[in-house]
Amino acid sequence: ILECWNSDDLKHGLIVEELQKMSITGIDGWVASAQGRYVMAWEQEKINAVIADLFGYNALQLGLPKLDLLAQSRILLRQTAGESGPVNVLCDLHELPIANASVDLVVMPHVLEFNDDPHQILREVERILIPDGQLVITGFNPLSLWGLRRRLPKGRKVFPGNGNYISVLRLKDWLQLLSFEVERGNFGCYAPPLKKARRIRHWHFMEAAGDRWWSFAGGVYLLRAVKRVHGMRLIMPRWKQKRMARKSLTIIAQKEIDQSGQ
Repeated sequence: ILECWNSDDLKHGLIVEELQKMSITGIDGWVASAQGRYVMAWEQEKINAVIADLFGYNALQLGLPKLDLLAQSRILLRQTAGESGPVNVLCDLHELPIANASVDLVVMPHVLEFNDDPHQILREVERILIPDGQLVITGFNPLSLWGLRRRLPKGRKVFPGNGNYISVLRLKDWLQLLSFEVERGNFGCYAPPLKKARRIRHWHFMEAAGDRWWSFAGGVYLLRAVKRVHGMRLIMPRWKQKRMARKSLTIIAQKEIDQSGQ
């Protein structure tokens, strides 16, 4: 029994180690920084506005387990899944251990641009969502000052510059191929990717100006999509109706007229 327990424990340890290697490097420290707080404050506000009026039985957050992005959801069962950290479900996001069509809401903060196969993750999300289930995605915008910083010599060495940013148009195309309908989108965080909180506050005026004049150039974006399932059309058989000959009806009517005349 002891040998069996040690073998299972070793396998579990190897699985956890492999999952930790797949986790996003540097994201925990970035979330705690002034830059990370600036971005996550905007995302939390927008996510709260989107999910506040959504109802259902199961809600799932993929990634960023140290942040409770489902706190304002009215769905009772809220869980977090990821490859490391304080999650309810420790798993590979490419193979979610969740039943088909069993989740009402999925929130994915910065998952796709920091994984090697974002298409597979989207396919898994489409699989577990119920028809008309809701999907909320946040990501870094390549067409922004944050995207331009990645072109600098050291721009890709640390988080968040080490990701493969996905444009909104490309993400919409991916979602449409999976029968998702994009219902809503927002851009935000127009200030440059600065590290000091004081400098970020100095550029706060760009938030209102960006929303009005160059809304497509926000550092981050949020997309809300709905899983659509095409219904089937029931084709009924064409029943043959027997019709009486028109001539016979005319004769009967004529006989009734003759009898009444007599």
